[in-house]
Amino acid sequence: MKCPLHPLWTAAGLLCLLLHCGEARVLTEAQAGPLYRVLGSSLSITCNVSGFVNVLTQQQFEFRVIKPERPTFDINIISTDEPDFGYAKYVRRVQNGEITLKHLSTNSVRFEIQTLEKSDEGEYECFVKNPESSYDGTYNAKTIVKVIDNSLSVSSSEATPLSYNEGDALTLACQASSNTIQHTHLSLAWFLHRDGVENAQPIISLDRDFTLSPGMGFEGRYQAGLIKLDKIGEATYRLKMAQLEVSDQGRLYCQAQEWIQDPDRSWYSIAKKDSEETMLEVKARELAPDTSSLFVRITPQHTPLQEGQPLSLSCSIDTLDLEKRFFSVAWLQGGVELARMGPTGVLSVGPKYSDRAQQGELRAARTGDKDYHLILQPVRTEDQGDYFCRAWPQNRDQEGAFTPGAPQNSSLQFVSISATDSSLSVEMLSDVGVNEGSRLKLDCKVVGIKGQLSVTWLYKPTTPSTAPFASVIGLSQEGVTEIAEEFMSRKVRVTRPAIDSFTLELDEITPTDSGIYRCAVSEWKVSSKIKSQSQTTTVTVVPTSSFVNVNLISRNNRVTVGGDVELICRVRGPRMPITVTWSFQRDAAIDTILTLYHDGKISWSGDQQGYQTKVQTSEKEIYHHLLINGASQREAGSYQCRVSVFLENRHKKLPPSNSLAVMVLNPESKLVLTSSPSLRANINTNVEIRCAVISEPSPSSRYAVTWQHQQRGEKKTIVSLDRDAITTFGDKGELSNRDRLSMRYTKGPSFELTIQQAQISDTGLYTCEVAEWLQDPRGEWYELSPVSKGTQVTVIQPVINLSIVTDDEGAELNVSTSQNFTIPCNIANQSSSESAFQVTWFWQKETGSTQHPIFIAYRNATLQDRLGKGEELRFSHPLPNQFSLTVLKPGPEDSGLYFCEVEEWLPSLSHEWMKFAVEKSGKLAVNVSSDGVFEPQCMSGTWIGILVVYIVCSLLVIFLLVLKICWRKGAGGKKDNSLWAEKHALKTNLAVEE
Repeated sequence: MKCPLHPLWTAAGLLCLLLHCGEARVLTEAQAGPLYRVLGSSLSITCNVSGFVNVLTQQQFEFRVIKPERPTFDINIISTDEPDFGYAKYVRRVQNGEITLKHLSTNSVRFEIQTLEKSDEGEYECFVKNPESSYDGTYNAKTIVKVIDNSLSVSSSEATPLSYNEGDALTLACQASSNTIQHTHLSLAWFLHRDGVENAQPIISLDRDFTLSPGMGFEGRYQAGLIKLDKIGEATYRLKMAQLEVSDQGRLYCQAQEWIQDPDRSWYSIAKKDSEETMLEVKARELAPDTSSLFVRITPQHTPLQEGQPLSLSCSIDTLDLEKRFFSVAWLQGGVELARMGPTGVLSVGPKYSDRAQQGELRAARTGDKDYHLILQPVRTEDQGDYFCRAWPQNRDQEGAFTPGAPQNSSLQFVSISATDSSLSVEMLSDVGVNEGSRLKLDCKVVGIKGQLSVTWLYKPTTPSTAPFASVIGLSQEGVTEIAEEFMSRKVRVTRPAIDSFTLELDEITPTDSGIYRCAVSEWKVSSKIKSQSQTTTVTVVPTSSFVNVNLISRNNRVTVGGDVELICRVRGPRMPITVTWSFQRDAAIDTILTLYHDGKISWSGDQQGYQTKVQTSEKEIYHHLLINGASQREAGSYQCRVSVFLENRHKKLPPSNSLAVMVLNPESKLVLTSSPSLRANINTNVEIRCAVISEPSPSSRYAVTWQHQQRGEKKTIVSLDRDAITTFGDKGELSNRDRLSMRYTKGPSFELTIQQAQISDTGLYTCEVAEWLQDPRGEWYELSPVSKGTQVTVIQPVINLSIVTDDEGAELNVSTSQNFTIPCNIANQSSSESAFQVTWFWQKETGSTQHPIFIAYRNATLQDRLGKGEELRFSHPLPNQFSLTVLKPGPEDSGLYFCEVEEWLPSLSHEWMKFAVEKSGKLAVNVSSDGVFEPQCMSGTWIGILVVYIVCSLLVIFLLVLKICWRKGAGGKKDNSLWAEKHALKTNLAVEE
């Protein structure tokens, strides 16, 4: 929207002014680019937003990246409030903590990548979500990141171990260079890593602005010119140590850092490399100290002193070879040590004077090889007394350890201190208790004020008791506030609400702030401190967990599907703003359900369907209710409530409540089935097994049915029908038998299994297992316990009838050697149209003798001649149930008893043939003799019959001839020329028909 030329002349102009026309209210800013970072190093981008109406609300940020190869495609990386915001390629790095996005405040975040990859190059966009109903300003900011290769190289000129004596000079060189195209600076430092010490100690360093700085413990030697670092040429850095000490023994190396200046003018370290280490051995020089020649003197600056003035005490020592020896020097007053300077120049302050040293009232230094100086200001009347110096020679062994020699004291020097007319005194409460998160407020009352005052607040923990006081904050006599570095990030203030009082305020107090606080007030005259007084108080911070208790309870945490659950998070303690978060755990995953903030806002993290919340308050308790309406298996799991107390714009998390398990049980199945306990059916008939539900079903009920077949203790699934009516054949329902199986679902409901063309192998116990499925309130299906019913099915077959029929239908057959005989094997009744037969013919000499198989016709049409007769046997199979075996040209040895054996085979569900039945025919006696001759004992009956027929026929012929002769005589003796007997000769032999 643009403003009119004269906004005051029109209504639009007036509206424009009211809306601050032309000024965007919301502004999002990110670190300016391009940012050049080295491959494998870290990347951090800060992003902040301003202009929202509610500045206390924590804003939510998102980071995306646009790759150079796809300039129109945004790739999601990470979000502060959506765990699944990132694309798949970034999910693993976010979960591993390699990529993070953390709030620095409610309106700012820091985006970090721990280890840069080449593919991380691109344009990064910081986007802030708008919590307001309208848009006014910019809600995103972009930063270009370039990933470059590491071209920094560092090497040392000396890699072999070095050995020196104490006091020798050492020179080492280090080469450091970079081929980075961008404009960069190098910094370099030499380090000493002593044996047995965890961290290396810097000896001397040259920063990126070419400023030299000695390391801790090397300051004195650097100031004395004994340690130097020179840059020679473009890439060589030379370390010189003029007088080596035994403590210099260890591993020496140089470390180079490459720095680049970002567009915001800040410098950033993009690469760091160390050179090879050089082993250095420093052998101690043995000295023979002469303690008898040690002299110690003390000299005061001036005396007498007035209260508030500085006291200056100088100590000097003198002995042989002073420059080559080590000493410790201490200042004492009345036997109480003020301070001590150790052999390496380290100052330690006595416990009685540690507070005054913290306030800057005590200082000491070594001003020369034999001179030591101490200043105490302002002095107090209690500082009056005798002072002296004490010195010890220190002998150092080869490992660098010091052993003190006999001490030598100086003469006593009395210092007189006269009191001023100041009556300054300080008063404080002795003990203060405060709850965590609240504001600590300490008042310091001053009495007897005559000059300008300054105050310093100091703190030390309760334990250990020997811990020194540390400065917190101070207020000078000119009104300038000075905050200690440790408290720069804290909300700490010092005020002077009245002329005679000072107040310390420390917000957002924590249990670690418990301890002793000292108010030290100094009185000034012109620019000199004339008197100081102090008082202490003990502060105890009560942690929130001590006065706020969280407990999770329930009236009904064990329900069936569809039941209601009520969980109660009980918070006991003083009334204060709290935020309650409900979480739910199933398996290993923890999900947040909702968060109810202290200001009444609710944030739902998941599906809020089925959940409700309400709050009840009392004087000392707050009850947060979580209602689960119509519980399902989805809500079964472990619940927990987490409470945080809102204290001074921050949330103090309390220990979580106890976990409470919610169990959602399926209702008991009321399903009742009925079926016939047994069925009996003939083979090759259809078998129908019916299983019906006779209980009252639910309107939404669905059923899953499984039919199982059990034989010889082994149960196999035949076919199943799931709740969606999808049929699945089991391991017994092979492809060859699936056409014989069918299942039908009818009203009732009723389930019918049909087995078509039942076989003997189908015999067994058939079990109908039915599981009822119901829908829970969320629309999800759940299964009740299955119910089963069994039916015993027996499939039977009719008996196989075998018969053997000869031409004369007798049980005995007489043939000659020139005649063939046939042994038929006819099946009168078979079990199935699918039956296959195996027929075997047997022969035995006589009853009781061995039965020999002579010929086999297998069910697969294979023939086998067991006697090897070859062409003497002929097999015939004219009809499916008729078989015959013909013996050609038999001999007398073929006489005996013949019969056949039939095996009936049927296909089974297992896709194999099964022998179903075996039957034998009756025996046929066959007598084979030579042509026309039969053995009497065997053929007597036949001969008698032939003889009788022959006699009868002969008599009949004679009778007919006699009648004819008589007839001729009666007819006049007429003669007939044709006789039947003459034309048809009688057969003298009887033939046996084949």
